[in-house]
Parts: sequence; structure tokens; C-alpha cells
Amino acid sequence: MVAAVAVLAPAETARAAEPTVPPKLEDGFGLTQAAPPVGTARDFHLTVTTPEVAGEQHIKIILPSGYHDDPTRRYPVLYFLHGSPDDPVGQNYPALRMSDRMITVIPDGGARGWYANWLNQKTAAGAQNWENFHLKQVIPFIDANLRTVATKKGRAVAGVSMGGFGAFHYAQVRPDLFSQTASLSGDIDLSARSMDLRFAVVASLIDAQGAACASASGFCDPNDSPYKPGVDSDAAFGSPYPVFNADWRWNQVDPQQHMDKLAGIGISLYTGDGGGSIGTLEFWVAGAAKNVKARLDALGMPYYYVNYGDGSGWGTRCDGDHNAGCWEEDLRDLIPRLERSFAS
Repeated sequence: MVAAVAVLAPAETARAAEPTVPPKLEDGFGLTQAAPPVGTARDFHLTVTTPEVAGEQHIKIILPSGYHDDPTRRYPVLYFLHGSPDDPVGQNYPALRMSDRMITVIPDGGARGWYANWLNQKTAAGAQNWENFHLKQVIPFIDANLRTVATKKGRAVAGVSMGGFGAFHYAQVRPDLFSQTASLSGDIDLSARSMDLRFAVVASLIDAQGAACASASGFCDPNDSPYKPGVDSDAAFGSPYPVFNADWRWNQVDPQQHMDKLAGIGISLYTGDGGGSIGTLEFWVAGAAKNVKARLDALGMPYYYVNYGDGSGWGTRCDGDHNAGCWEEDLRDLIPRLERSFAS
């Protein structure tokens, strides 16, 4: 009798076992890793330091399934920007793990960094050059360490709330880096007609939450505020008041006023309406989205726009308000569209 011999197909013999730990990434581009990566081989975060931003910052990386199988394949990258006062480690949207066609990178934007280089670098918050950190350090660091498609065609930037502002702002200041940009309930109109959103920025800078807690007779602990230490209201963008053009910097970074700079870039806008209640944050960012839509219409520029209203027709997780349930549905719509764009 001849003993049976198992014969593996060529594809099976070439397939390497998936690692059980995150890949080793090399320091560079001004970034120094403060600790080993934490997580799994495909979903992990780094802790880095940089002279551009005070303290330690997280960078979360989600690799597609199959990344470790084929050492020659390269992937496009979605840079996903979180909102205020979140952190990359807490960005646990299931939709971000669905793709097997792209890498997702979630860099720290700080509790109130506003994805900008602050005008005042000498506050109690220390160095706050978030734009430099992301565009001049994180992107080349990722391209050097992972198998990316390191071209404009191979990059997209999207974000929620504060991150929606960052996504449009970054695509406007560096249109050579990104082929797609998306705002999910973003603070994308910082013009004088959206003073409510300007004051939301100011509230995060001065730590209005901590101040309110301190005066609330023990209702909450001001030391738990994510916006500490409070800084001057003008620290990030100068004076928010349009008297004598004091608000020049706000106008300079306001996405709504510079949509023409996104010519040739795919633009996506997602918003709800907070149930029509002015007491919800989504009500106010919905106004910003409408202003941006009107600007794009006036310019004759193409875009993709979803206003899901109260969320009743937008999946099973969304109530139309400013929350992760709605953003999960946004991402479930956005990510397949990005994959098709990258593949075209």
C-alpha cells in the first residue's frame, strides 16, 4: 500500500502565517516611538513624541485582511480624523475594519487641536503644530513603514466633527496629497455667519466646560475636563470677531471660503439635522454643510451630499444627532465609495 501524501496548492505553500503582533515600525520624520505598538497584527496603535506637538500622541493603524499574506501588494490609505475631545484609540467604528482594500490611519488630533498650527505656540498647552505633525511627519512616516500607494491617487482624508474641518482644511492646503476628502458632520464653515461654530472652537480653547464645572457647586469635577489647560481664546486662530478684519486667520482656514481649492478632488458631505432642534450640535453643523453645498453649487463643482435628517432612513444606528451611531452609517456608505475611487 502506498502512503497518502498531502499536496498543497502553490498558493497555499506561499501563504505565510499571519503574525500575532503588530509590525515593527522605524522612527523617522521627527517622530519617536515612546513605547512598543499595542494591539494585534492588523489593528494596533503607536505612541509617539514630536517637537511639533507637546506630550505623547497616538496613531492608530488598521491594516486590511491579507496585508501580511502578499509582501508585494500595496494599498491606498484613508486618513481618518477624529472629533473633539476624542482620541485615536477610541475610534472603534466597525465600518473602519470592513475594508480589505485599504489601510486606515487615525492620527491624534488632540482634544482641541483643530488640525491647525496655532498662532500662539507659547500657551500653557505647549507646542500645537498639528498640521505640521500630520502632513509633514505622519504621512511620510506611514509611507516609509507600510506598503502604501504613496501618491495623491492613493490617499483620502475624512473626519467627523472637528475632524471634518481637518479633512477639508488639509485637502485645501495640500491638494497634491489627497484625491478624496469627506466631512461627516464637520465644522466646515468658520465664517462670520457661523459664529456659533467659532464660539464652539473658543469654548474648547478656554476650557469652558471646566469653568462651568467649577461653578456648578459640585455637579461635576472641573479637573475631569478634557480641555485642560485652558488657553487664551485667540490662541489657535486669533480673534474670532470680524471687527477691523481681526478675524483674518479664521477666514484663511475656513473651508467654506476656499472650496475652489478642492477642484479635482472628490468631495463628500454627510449631515443630519438633529431632529430640527437648535439644542443639538448637529443642527448647527447642518447649517455649515448647507452653506458649503451652496458654495459648491455656485462654483459649479461636483460633490456627493447626504442629508439624512432625523436618521430614520439611514440604517439602524442613526437618530439624526451628532453621534457615533450616525457616523457609523456614514462610514458604511463612504468606505465602499472610496474603494471604488481608489480602484478606478
